[in-house]
Order: sequence, then structure tokens, then C-alpha cells
Amino acid sequence: MATVSPPECEAPPTWAYALQLPHDARAARIARVTLRAVLAGHGMAQLQEPAELLASELVTNAYRHSTGPATLRLRGFGGSRLRVSVWDTNPHIPPPFDRRPDRRVHPVPADATGGRGLLLVRHYADTWGGYPLGDDLFGRGGKLLWCEVA
Repeated sequence: MATVSPPECEAPPTWAYALQLPHDARAARIARVTLRAVLAGHGMAQLQEPAELLASELVTNAYRHSTGPATLRLRGFGGSRLRVSVWDTNPHIPPPFDRRPDRRVHPVPADATGGRGLLLVRHYADTWGGYPLGDDLFGRGGKLLWCEVA
């Protein structure tokens, strides 16, 4: 399985926020509200619509496919680039994040009840990826899915 780590940036992020989210159906809404406030506070409101979609889909995926908490992390690079990442407790990297980035978006069968959210992320993000995380000292493993929008 191919995993894709976030690219190394020419400069470190100018700011970063992390939001701990319980396993709760309201987590995506809370993530969107937080994201709006962060982007407005840093003068990046022009990224609000795509960033909300991306964050909401990543948080929803974490809620639907894991049984534990999640963490939303927002990192700003200058005034024009945002990295959104979501950690959750499930180590499985879902399609299409289990493959190297490309611009082809494969259709989901019309009768499928899911499987469109991460395709949206892949389509609207400038770059994206995911990788499994080994257990740390506290016994948390899981995965990190991330994307960037500029």
C-alpha cells in the first residue's frame, strides 16, 4: 500500500491549531465552526468554502469509520495555504487515500450508500495523502489523513 506523507514545506507553518473531537455525530459541525473562526482570524476567509468541505469530509470519515476520538489539526503556511489533517483511531487507510495522488476521480456506483466523501477531498484539494501511525506511549495508533488547499 502506498502512503503519502505531507510534503515538506519551504518554511514552517506560521500557525497551527488542534481540536480534540469526541466520537460524536456533531463533530463535523464543530470542526466547521472552528475552521471558520480560525480562517477569519488569520485573514484567510477566501479559503473558507473549500476548507470547510475538506475538513467536514475528513472528520465525518473519522466518525463513521472509527470508534474513538479524532483530532482536527489546521496549519497555515503564509497567507494563502492551509493544511487540514484528521487523526483517528482506525489504522486502515481508505480508498482513494491508499494510492498516490493523481487527478483521476473514479466514479462511485449510483446505488452505493457511501464512498463519495474522500473522493470529494481528493478532487478539491491541491494535494492530499494519508498514512498509518504506529502505537505511541499511550497506546494510540490509528491514521492521519491530510489535504492542502491554497
